[in-house]
Amino acid sequence: MKITKASSLVLTGAVGIAGAALLVGTLPLDGRRAPAGSGAQAPVAVPSPGAPGIGDPLVPLDGNGGYTVRRYTLDFDWRAPRTPFAAGATISATATQALSRFDLDFAGNTLHTVTVDGAPARAVREGDELVVTPARPIPDGAAFTVHVSYTADPTQQRHRDDAIGDYGWVPTADGTVLCLQPDGAKLVFPVNDHPSLRAPVTFRVTTPPELSAVAGGRLVERVRRPDGRIRWTYDSEQPVAAQLVQLAIGRFTFAEGRGPRGLPVRDAVPQDLVGGTAAYRALTPGHLEWLEQRLGPYPFRRYGVLVGDADLPVALETQSLSVLPSATLLGDRVGAERDLVHELAHQWTGNSVALRRWSDLWLSEGHARFYERLYTDAHGGPDLEDAMRSAYEQHDRWRHEDGAPAEPTGSSLFRQIRYDGSALVLYALREEVGEDTFERIERTWVTRYQGRAAGTGDFIALASEVAGRDLKPFLTPWLYGAHTPPMPGHPEWQVTPVED
Repeated sequence: MKITKASSLVLTGAVGIAGAALLVGTLPLDGRRAPAGSGAQAPVAVPSPGAPGIGDPLVPLDGNGGYTVRRYTLDFDWRAPRTPFAAGATISATATQALSRFDLDFAGNTLHTVTVDGAPARAVREGDELVVTPARPIPDGAAFTVHVSYTADPTQQRHRDDAIGDYGWVPTADGTVLCLQPDGAKLVFPVNDHPSLRAPVTFRVTTPPELSAVAGGRLVERVRRPDGRIRWTYDSEQPVAAQLVQLAIGRFTFAEGRGPRGLPVRDAVPQDLVGGTAAYRALTPGHLEWLEQRLGPYPFRRYGVLVGDADLPVALETQSLSVLPSATLLGDRVGAERDLVHELAHQWTGNSVALRRWSDLWLSEGHARFYERLYTDAHGGPDLEDAMRSAYEQHDRWRHEDGAPAEPTGSSLFRQIRYDGSALVLYALREEVGEDTFERIERTWVTRYQGRAAGTGDFIALASEVAGRDLKPFLTPWLYGAHTPPMPGHPEWQVTPVED
């Protein structure tokens, strides 16, 4: 992103019951046997509730314990902007413990029914948590399927007092765009909502005939129904974190192109903005080539730009389909390229290499800002060294106000320290180890952790390995200290003192 959670009951209607219900019972035999002749019975796990969160210190209730999601299948019957519509979510999952109940992150919207493996389940809302008690406990290791039927409300939003601003469903003149970072997915569908938790997503969206639907991944099918409405099916192709899911609906034109090695590039553009945004959108293949030279092959199967004709406060790196505000693509070239390269760089760092915890956000935003600055330095934008010196001067103030790069608070996640302040950490590392070693660190980082979640400790260990020396004493004060360390190679750089 760039700045500019033994009864069979059917639950019907809106749910607002406080408190969770625990289904007490015995776990059915799961087929395990003790070794022949041992005379002992195999232990049977006693079912217990899954944790309501995965314990991220900044957002303890984000994500859920006791299971992993294998796939989300979302069915949306879209009608009109700001108009509730029928929706369903099918969640294929695997239990990682014997479950008496489990949580889903789900906020807003009108809940109708919940089933587990086809049997009605009890569901209770507790804040942003939907607590589901199946008719029978789920054995450890068992695959199970949850279906949630609800009425979606495409006006649902939340607000942050940082770069994000308003997020969730973002209405447009004729449809919507999703801006879900950091925890807005729960406003759209029931989900395991944490950036370290990823699963493939299938969208099946029905629209009026004059509108199109676009989502991250591959268009699998477009079918006209007997009533004239169109059903669009998209597959994310690869696992995706909830905050990086994208669905947009509107009067779009699809502009097809090719990137390096024939990579499919498909932009989705509001019809009246096709011509005005064409020149800057055409730069994407070159941006892909430039980043591949530094980070290796693009990590997904396709890419594209979604032009957001709405009041978007930010551009957003939704997986394989970045969102760019229309104003950015109608402005000056340097500004447009900064956003285009920033969101594209995120596909490697932040998307393919996911965040282990939210405190690792500096690795995502810092990398994207660093490559954005590096690119524009050579393409008519501000000089990299000048930009980094300016960031250095302000670094103590940013640390004082919003925490060191790797020590955010929940309310200060998307502040300047996580952008230019974190790019400065990478610049300092490059100055310390030299450009050749730094480039090897970067390529090794995105290669080794491709398709995985990684954190700050992983980065420090990898950088030390590649550099052939322990970089923890160097990086720790940069990432966690109260004050900005001296910049290697630039003893003349000075930090502006913080005035209390």
